[in-house]
Amino acid sequence: MPVAVKKTKVGRFGGRSSSGGSGVETSALRPEQVEKKPPCRVGCPNETKIREIITTIAQTEARGRTYPESYKLAYELLIERNPLPAVCGRVCPHPCEGECNRQYKDGSVSINNIERFVGDYAMEHDFPIPKLTEERFSEKIAIIGSGPAGLSCAYQLARRGYENITIYEAFSKAGGMLRYGIPDYRLPQEILDKEIERILKLGINIKYNTIIGKDIPYEKLQEDYDAIFVGIGAHAGKKLGLEHEDAPNVMSGVEFLNKINSGQKVEVGDKVLVVGGGDTAIDAARIAKRLGADVTIVYRRTRAEMPAIEEEIVGAEEEGIKFHFLVAPKELIMNGDKVAQMVCQVTELGEPDASGRRRPVPVEGKTITIDCSLLIPAISQEPNFDGLDNLHEGKDWVKVDEKFQGCLDKTFSGGDVLNLGLVTIAIYQGRKAAETIHCKFRGIEPEPEPEQEVVKQNRIVMSYYVEKLRAQATHLSPEERVKYLDKEITSTLTEEQVNEEATRCFSCGSCFDCGTCWSMCQDQVIHKPLEKFQRYTYKLDLCKGCNKCAEACPCGYIEMKDPMTGKYAPRTEDGKVVYQ
Repeated sequence: MPVAVKKTKVGRFGGRSSSGGSGVETSALRPEQVEKKPPCRVGCPNETKIREIITTIAQTEARGRTYPESYKLAYELLIERNPLPAVCGRVCPHPCEGECNRQYKDGSVSINNIERFVGDYAMEHDFPIPKLTEERFSEKIAIIGSGPAGLSCAYQLARRGYENITIYEAFSKAGGMLRYGIPDYRLPQEILDKEIERILKLGINIKYNTIIGKDIPYEKLQEDYDAIFVGIGAHAGKKLGLEHEDAPNVMSGVEFLNKINSGQKVEVGDKVLVVGGGDTAIDAARIAKRLGADVTIVYRRTRAEMPAIEEEIVGAEEEGIKFHFLVAPKELIMNGDKVAQMVCQVTELGEPDASGRRRPVPVEGKTITIDCSLLIPAISQEPNFDGLDNLHEGKDWVKVDEKFQGCLDKTFSGGDVLNLGLVTIAIYQGRKAAETIHCKFRGIEPEPEPEQEVVKQNRIVMSYYVEKLRAQATHLSPEERVKYLDKEITSTLTEEQVNEEATRCFSCGSCFDCGTCWSMCQDQVIHKPLEKFQRYTYKLDLCKGCNKCAEACPCGYIEMKDPMTGKYAPRTEDGKVVYQ
């Protein structure tokens, strides 16, 4: 893109008159500090303040804090929106890292591992959860389900002063799919227990082994409570639709994981066959491997289309689990009352379907047959609406508006009962529903998120930052980890690793007091404050609009603005300012 330069006589704030021009190349543009949104926050479904959390640690010494003080501040920033940081630090597939601008230099910042460290450190040092107000409110709220959505909703309401919150949980322990759908080697139950206990200590009541719609009619809750949040999750596995899949050695992925995580013994035999490509399929396969079986996963698309977390797929491959791609279940062959083999239709990929992935198309006349002692279909899951038919229509799941309010009176909802998604999405939905409930009770409007430009790759001066390799957590070897059902595979980063990793953050869109703009300005326009991390000021009457400060700013914080029009100058594809 061509750069248009005007030769003007510079007056106060870059007056445009060119009469009596000195011939010095100047511009009407003037620098302005504009904080922007980092791409990691955009990538986080819960809009966590990732940049602020990481730079809090990175700037510890420069701000005269101790590291424990910074960890506490980072924790308080984390739990503004996420009450389960130690959990999410273990199970979230970290889409935030896929947006991190550092990936274009030497690898994304290890955001998820930093979150895990902060969560673990907070548990170890018993950091309290600060409430948002000293006010106390008497409205009664019922939460159905203690999964991540329900816990998040209850947590946010308790922090806002609501003292009459009751969670109704169908199982004997809290956590929902976090407890009954994720293996202990990924999420130890003691970690989950500690974070749930911290939430309940806010004054939240919980009633276990209580099924709404069976033990208590939903209508009774509508009579007794001022608001109801429905977060029942999706604990029912979908069937393959084949004859004989009601055989005793056929068990859905969610049922299999539930039994294992509940401490029940499951006979898997010597050959386990898992159907599916999602996280439940991978988790079930890896558990079966730990129980001593030879395990095969069949998936109707290719590895590239598998929706499971990449690290988990790699883990399964390392542990010796076999994969058959481009095959789909066709027929079950019996031996007595049990399934002994599954005939699979060979497929090929056709045009993309509604998911955006290419549709598997049968290859005429081609099948393969695979032996099995246990068949685990893990193709999907759905909510169980027994006794709750009034919450949905037909085959639809629960529907809500943009504020997570449902169609029934007093009803709000979030989590997998709306649509299968990440733990982080469920936490976000529970949080937003709590905000809606609070605003309705108090007669106020929710505060909108400020509109901010997102810092793109071309706004980062990569050469400013020193190359540093991403911190790597240690892992058990495949040979060691398959010996245990509950031994955690991945370790938490050390304190030294976290402190070093935090310094890899570019601080996209937020000044970190590097002083580059001040050192680049030859006209003494920029005033650098004596105390660090104070706002820099400008003597704009001395400014020629040369834009060096804006282009040299490593994190994309400084813009060039036309004071006459109030508009910011556009940038070329490589981040250069277009003069005006």
